[in-house]
Amino acid sequence: MIDNSLIAYQNEQLRRVPTAFRRYMYHSLPWEVRMVGLVGPRGVGKSTLLLQYLSEHQQHENSLYVSADSFYFSTHTLAGLADDFVKYGGGHLYIDEVHKYKNWSRELKQIYDTHSALKVTFTGSSILDIIDGEADLSRRAVIYSMQGLSFREYLAMFHDIQVPVYTLEQILSHQSSVPGVEHPLPLFRQYLREGYYPFSNETDFPLRLEQIVRQTIESDIAQYADLKASTARKLIQLLGVISVIAPMKPNADSLSQEVGVSKNNISDYLVYLEKAGMIGQLRDNTGGLRGLGKVEKVYIDNPNLMTVLAYGKPDPGNLRETFFYNQMRVQNEVAASRVSDFVIGDYTFEVGGRKKGKRQIEDIPNGIVVKDDIEYGSFNTVPLWAFGLNY
Repeated sequence: MIDNSLIAYQNEQLRRVPTAFRRYMYHSLPWEVRMVGLVGPRGVGKSTLLLQYLSEHQQHENSLYVSADSFYFSTHTLAGLADDFVKYGGGHLYIDEVHKYKNWSRELKQIYDTHSALKVTFTGSSILDIIDGEADLSRRAVIYSMQGLSFREYLAMFHDIQVPVYTLEQILSHQSSVPGVEHPLPLFRQYLREGYYPFSNETDFPLRLEQIVRQTIESDIAQYADLKASTARKLIQLLGVISVIAPMKPNADSLSQEVGVSKNNISDYLVYLEKAGMIGQLRDNTGGLRGLGKVEKVYIDNPNLMTVLAYGKPDPGNLRETFFYNQMRVQNEVAASRVSDFVIGDYTFEVGGRKKGKRQIEDIPNGIVVKDDIEYGSFNTVPLWAFGLNY
């Protein structure tokens, strides 16, 4: 029999899960695949997504939701739970925060190889741990990544304003709009301050986001990279330095001097912060494959994090670039431009404020000026907020 405490925990979580709004990944995950993983930064709604699907699509007696950090697993194993679950007719096992279980990769392989009829969906708050074990699961599990709320999702979740997803081509041809909203800029300003995370309407949002930063670095990254507490503190210091000068071209010498660590470790530390959702690294397109090019700029991951790290007063120009890169990277391969800010496919983008001119890209084919502080665009000028409707 399945332990009653697990059933009680599942029922309590299902009772509390909101179902009115579903994240963009809800309809993208292949839920019926034998084993699928959903990874991403802390706080973006992965657990809610699992519970929503279980609540709306599954027979509860045939499905089970567990959290891998449950006290139950101090004396039981995931593989053992799967064995018992299948014996009593279980068909779909949902495992939340699987990275908190010590032998998660090995036991997921065992479950996959032993129970061919059992479907397993798992999440991990730390991309680092999941990717570390992905090689062992590459022939078994399909791994998907989820980011925070787009501007479009924020409008739906917090203001009940339904906006369709617009492709890049539709945005550039001025087809995007926010139905029923004549002036989108006030809502856009709110989003930049506190709209990227699903918990942003809760009390003390900046404080909670600061706590997530510390948990991510001191727990997730430190555990993955086997870092000492003193090194984890250096990573927090490094993030603080980056937040002041980002977007920046990474310089190992200057960063190592600022933080007091070896310059040989800087590139690894930046990768840790990137995979954990603390920063974004904009690369050129010389690598051939996504993510393999040379790093040209380092950004804070998203506008909300940038705002909190800047104590509520981020640089407007840096915030604009951060928003554009953060929103467009989800559905597009964004690369650094040699002559402007960004390149996506055949398009070159120059991001700026309302008075931004076209001189820098006037001789570039498919050059696009992305302007903040304007409501509507024309010709090759597109409002910045429109790029938040891409996912």
